[in-house]
Amino acid sequence: MDDSKPTRLRWMTGTALAVVAAVAVVAVARPQAPDPVAEIEPLTDGDFLDDGAPAPEIVELGRVLFFDKILSGNRNISCATCHHPSLASADAVSLSLGEGATGLGTDRAAGPDQPVLGRIPRNSPALFNVGAREYVTMFHDGRVEPDTVGSLGSGFWTPAREQLPPGLDSLLAAQAMFPVLSEEEMAGHEGENEIADAVATNRLGGPGGAWDLLAARLRATPDYVALFQEAFPEIDQADEITFVHAANAIAAFEATAFRADDSPFDVYLRERDPTVLLASAQRGMDLFYGEAGCAACHAGALQTDHGFHAIAMPQIGPGRGHGRDDSYWRATGFHARLEDFGRYAVTFDPADLYRFRTPSLRNVALTGPWGHAGAYATLEGVVRHHLDPVAALEAYDIDQALLSPAATVIEPTGQGSELRFDPVNPARRADHALRDGWVQQTDALRGSIADANELPSRTLSDGEIDDLLAFLHALTDPTSRELDHLVPTAVPSGLPVAD
Repeated sequence: MDDSKPTRLRWMTGTALAVVAAVAVVAVARPQAPDPVAEIEPLTDGDFLDDGAPAPEIVELGRVLFFDKILSGNRNISCATCHHPSLASADAVSLSLGEGATGLGTDRAAGPDQPVLGRIPRNSPALFNVGAREYVTMFHDGRVEPDTVGSLGSGFWTPAREQLPPGLDSLLAAQAMFPVLSEEEMAGHEGENEIADAVATNRLGGPGGAWDLLAARLRATPDYVALFQEAFPEIDQADEITFVHAANAIAAFEATAFRADDSPFDVYLRERDPTVLLASAQRGMDLFYGEAGCAACHAGALQTDHGFHAIAMPQIGPGRGHGRDDSYWRATGFHARLEDFGRYAVTFDPADLYRFRTPSLRNVALTGPWGHAGAYATLEGVVRHHLDPVAALEAYDIDQALLSPAATVIEPTGQGSELRFDPVNPARRADHALRDGWVQQTDALRGSIADANELPSRTLSDGEIDDLLAFLHALTDPTSRELDHLVPTAVPSGLPVAD
């Protein structure tokens, strides 16, 4: 009896089963896709100023200073007005109405009795994680940065140059020295108060300079003297209080109050467990750090390379007065130039024209409008802009911006040798308002922004854009959604806290 055939069949069946099993094992053991953020380390206390734990006394002093209008020339606006905790450390509008207006956020307005000089030229940036040590510049154009060559005694290169005093603890503290000097933001205009007058004549540092005059207000307030002495043991007498102390305290508060590093993305970085992210956010993260190319600029744990890039972002509002274009003046009679050259105004390098600092994307879903001038009121809108910047610039409609009404605007005028600030004639308000969209609507000016674009276009499906948005929402720290506990009930000056 020949039973070799059944034996051979049995052997072949066993082999086949073994092959199938092996294939199954190989299928199961197939290497997973690499972690797109494998090289990004989770944030720790050591990544922040003072290792994340500044002295509580300094933080508390900084908190009340942040909300106290005593630091403005006319005592009518505080740091918090444009960086309010209830508005995600910004003000929820495209371009702020600063000194002179009343109210917060979209309710802020300049009525008949609250004249303003106009809109602040750039969007008020959120303050989340500005206390991270990795920051190397401040402001949209980076005009505050470390003095790497040691040419200035302060250790920082700023618009104040040699007038910036020494003793500032950090880049963030150096930044805090400047909003109080801005005519539109906090100082007021020449002739209104002693701070504005000092700024107008470029008396910033030293005795009798703008910073010293503000410090004199603090020195004359007993409750502030006590707080400064508690926060800074080296201060024995009131006359030893300087605005540098105030800036250091404000920076300590900002670094602590607006730290945001407990988002779902942070949990993922710590645990490397993809289940902490929604499936859509996981796909969005893969796109962000992969095919979509977002991480080329939005790199690292805070999603920023801290560099400057021209991406054809629409410019709205009054601009920074750069350039030589006089088309607005010729059309309206108002002497204003409306361009904003961005980083170029700091470096004077033609390659930096229309470049602006890459913003961190932490809490980005909370901090609109987006863009250096707040051109986009939706997160999807600004994401789609990145896909084809020039086409988006050409198609942009200013109606999507969030601009508060400014019924009464004042302009500098002259009568003989006297400088005056008079309200714009109501009959000319329509012409004045044209500045909000002038650059965008002027072919030559808009074309210059388009020509500088360095961001290549990409094609993503609607589903992929939805996934990217899901990932951007995963950058939201839940604790940042409710920050009203930061607002003090009163401040040492006795001025009202609410705007």
